[in-house]
Amino acid sequence: MIQTALTFFRSSTVRWLLAILITLASAVYQRVTGPTYPVQGQIEFERSVVQYRLLRSHNSDHNQTVTIQAPDTTISAVLSYRRVPASESWTRVGMHRSSNQLIGEIPHQPPAGKVEYRIQLHRAGQEMSLPVDHNVVTRFKGDVPAVVLIPHILFMFLAMLYSTRAGIEALDHNSNPQKLAIWTIALLLLGGFIFGPLVQKYAFGTPWTGVPFGWDLTDNKTLIALLVWLAAIFVGRGKRKTHGWVVAAAIVTLVIFLIPHSLLGSELKYPELPRR
Repeated sequence: MIQTALTFFRSSTVRWLLAILITLASAVYQRVTGPTYPVQGQIEFERSVVQYRLLRSHNSDHNQTVTIQAPDTTISAVLSYRRVPASESWTRVGMHRSSNQLIGEIPHQPPAGKVEYRIQLHRAGQEMSLPVDHNVVTRFKGDVPAVVLIPHILFMFLAMLYSTRAGIEALDHNSNPQKLAIWTIALLLLGGFIFGPLVQKYAFGTPWTGVPFGWDLTDNKTLIALLVWLAAIFVGRGKRKTHGWVVAAAIVTLVIFLIPHSLLGSELKYPELPRR
């Protein structure tokens, strides 16, 4: 039984399938736990169901529309918002009705500008906050051309895939994971250090906000991933085996890429600008 399992695991196809599953699972986890994933759900208010999907990222060249589904026409809503991290009072605007929807707008902001917002539902003298227990923060960004964004996403996904595949390969001491490690580095350079800065430049106006210029977590975790893989390759130069280093590099890469994308990302310092 054990021998059969080992033979099964030595199959290149099996190893690739396992790497793909791990990479897809980590990508989904990173996406749904990230600060740009919409806040969505439904609540019951005065015996009526209200559904919502509140965005936390928006292009900066026009206002952000905030929409909730409230079929009960006796329900009204007020949208409150303020810029962050500026110390400002809330701006309150009534949301207008269009059929089953209540719609409001947040004024457009410069790239990397953040706005905190919430909705107050009203009906027959009763009110309820939406979401119930917290406010929503949305970040504005510039448009990123598809010819830049798609290669960035593709190369970063492939870098994670090859990293995982190299780590799996290194678990077999009779294998040679060096080529997979080199592919990982090449893909990291393409996705994180060529197309990544281009995406950052289009979206927020600055190509690199990691060390030594800042503490952007997305930039810094990409830098850490590259450094650990360079270390694994350096230690394995010549014909020395570095299976342990490759496994460690793959684990470090998996852990840092599980950190939500855009966490501690670019943030505009509003006190330096006039209110918009």
